[in-house]
Amino acid sequence: MHWVPAYVGLGSNLQDPPARIEAAFEALSSLPKSLLISRSPRYSSRPMGSIEQPDFCNAVAALLTQLDAHAFFEQLRLLESRLGRTPPRERWGPRVIDLDLLVFGSQLSDEESLRLPHPGIVQRNFVLYPLCDVAPDLLVPGAGRVAELARAVSSEGIWRTQ
Repeated sequence: MHWVPAYVGLGSNLQDPPARIEAAFEALSSLPKSLLISRSPRYSSRPMGSIEQPDFCNAVAALLTQLDAHAFFEQLRLLESRLGRTPPRERWGPRVIDLDLLVFGSQLSDEESLRLPHPGIVQRNFVLYPLCDVAPDLLVPGAGRVAELARAVSSEGIWRTQ
C-alpha cells in the first residue's frame, strides 16, 4: 500500500489550549499506519462567529498514512474523543480539541460525512498560516498553492505564539 500525505488542523480554546495541542500532536504520532512528519508552530487566533469565548490555539500536523481517507478521518474522530471532546459539536463554539482533516492527498470529496479539502480552508488564516509553515508548496485541490492562499488572507486576529 502506498503512503498518502494528510494535513490536520488542530484547535483548542478550553482547558489549557497549548497543552491540549501538544497532547493532540502526541496522539497523532501514534495513529495506526501513519507517520507524523512535521508540525507547525502554535498560533493564537480570535474565534469565528458571534459566540463569546476565549481565543483559540491553532496548529497544523503533516502526516503520511496508509489509511484511506474515511479510515483516517474516523481515527481523528476517535482521537478527539480520547482527548476530551464531547458532543454536541457547536458550530464555531468553544472546544477542548478540534482535529480537522484539511487535505488528504489530491482527493476531492463532497460527501456529507467527509468534505475534502476542508470547507473554508481558503478563507481561514488560522488554518493557512500554520499550514504554510509545514507545506507552503502544497497544492490544495481546486484552490491553489498554500503560500499563495496564505498571502491572500488577512493577518488580523492571528499571532504566532511558539
